[in-house]
Amino acid sequence: MSTSFSTALSALSSDSTAIDVVGNDLANLNTPGYKATELCFSDLVTQSLGAGLGVTQVGFGVAQPITEAQYSQQGAIQTSGGLLDAAIQGNGFFVVTNSAGNTLFTRAGNFKTDKAGNLMTSTGDYVQGWSTVDNTTGLVNTNGPISNIVVPVGTLKAPVASTILSANLNLNSSATVGATAFEMPLTVYDSLGDAHSLSINFQKTASNSWTYQVTIPGADITGGTTGTAYDLSGASGTLTFDSNGNLTSPALGSPIAITVPGLTDGASDMSLSWNPYDSTGSSTITQFAQASAYSATSQNGSPSVQLEQVGMGAEGEILAQFTDGTQVVVGQVAMASIRNPDTLIAAGNNDLQLSSMTANPAIGMPNTGGRGTIQGGSIEASTVSISAEFMQLIVFQQAYAANARVVTTATTLSDDTIALIRQ
Repeated sequence: MSTSFSTALSALSSDSTAIDVVGNDLANLNTPGYKATELCFSDLVTQSLGAGLGVTQVGFGVAQPITEAQYSQQGAIQTSGGLLDAAIQGNGFFVVTNSAGNTLFTRAGNFKTDKAGNLMTSTGDYVQGWSTVDNTTGLVNTNGPISNIVVPVGTLKAPVASTILSANLNLNSSATVGATAFEMPLTVYDSLGDAHSLSINFQKTASNSWTYQVTIPGADITGGTTGTAYDLSGASGTLTFDSNGNLTSPALGSPIAITVPGLTDGASDMSLSWNPYDSTGSSTITQFAQASAYSATSQNGSPSVQLEQVGMGAEGEILAQFTDGTQVVVGQVAMASIRNPDTLIAAGNNDLQLSSMTANPAIGMPNTGGRGTIQGGSIEASTVSISAEFMQLIVFQQAYAANARVVTTATTLSDDTIALIRQ
C-alpha cells in the first residue's frame, strides 16, 4: 500500500501534463502549419513480491508522457488573400532565420515583405532561398548558398531593344503585276524603350516575284521629314516563290538584315534580323491565291514598364508582374527535408529548431529529393481535430479522477491501519 500513493501521484502528474498538451493543441487550432501532438505513455519499473522472481509484480506508476508532433499528417490547403502566402503539400519545411541569425524551420507560410523588400514570416523571421538572377539566362541562380530573399519594390523593368522580327503572311498570287502594294505594320522598340512603327511594303513585280521595302516615319530619323515615310537603306530586296507558292529566295539561313540609324530620341542604332523561316525550316511567307494578309507578327523588344505586384507562384517561385502583363521570376523559396522531423523542438512563433537527435537537414528546391510541393496564394491549416482532442480530454479527465480516487482510497486504508494499531 505504501507505493499506491506514489503510483497514483505519478498518474495524476502525467494526466495533468496530457491535459496541458491537449489544451495547447486546441489553442493552436487556427495556427497555420501547426501539427497536432500525439502523447506516448510508458510505465515505470516494477518490483517483484514473493519468493519467485516475477510471480507478483507491482508497478511504480507511469512516467511523464512523451510528446510527438505528427508531421506525417497533411493540413488542409486553404486559399488565402495573401499574394506571398505559400503552403507546403507533402514533406519539408520552409527555412528561416531569426533576428539573432539562427536557422529555424517552419510550415507556416503566411509571408510578407519589409520596407527593404526582404521576404519575412508574419512573426518577423527572414525566409531563405535564392534571389540572384543570372545575367546570361535571366533565371534565378539556385546553385549558390541560400540567403534572405529580396524582392523588388517600386522598381522599373529596363527596356529591351528589338533585334529579331518575324511575320506570318500570304501574298496574293492572283495580284496584278504593278498593282497597289500590300503594307504590313510592325512595332519595334529601341534601347530607350521608345516604340517605332515600321512598315514593310510589298509590290508584285513579276509572276512569283515581289519586292519589299521597309520604311519608318520620317520624324523618327535624323534627316527624315515629318509626315513622310523614310526608306531604310539596305532594307529592301526581292522575294521569289516556286510554282507551289513556297518561298525560294531569300534561302533558308539567310535572314534579312534591317538597320535603323540616327534615331531622333538619342537611342542606339537598331540592328534587326528578319528571318522568313521558322525553327522547323518552313517559310512563314507564302504566295497563294488568297488576299494578301498577315496573320501574326512578333519581335523580341519591350518598353520600360513599372512593377505592379509581386506574388508567390508555383513551386515557390517569386513572380514580379509588370504593368505590361509580363511576369519575371525574381526569387525562389528554399525547402528543407528532415529525415526525422519528430525530433524537432518547438521554438515559438511557429518556428522549430534542431535537437541533438535531429538528422542534418537537406536544403534544396521544392519537389526534389523527397521534398513536397509549394502552392502559392495558400496556407496550410492546423491538423488539430476538435472532436479527437475532446475525446482525449474526456479520457484524461476520467483517468485523473480515477487516480485521485486511488489516493483517497489509500488514505482511507492508511487511516484504518493506524486506527487498528491504536486499539
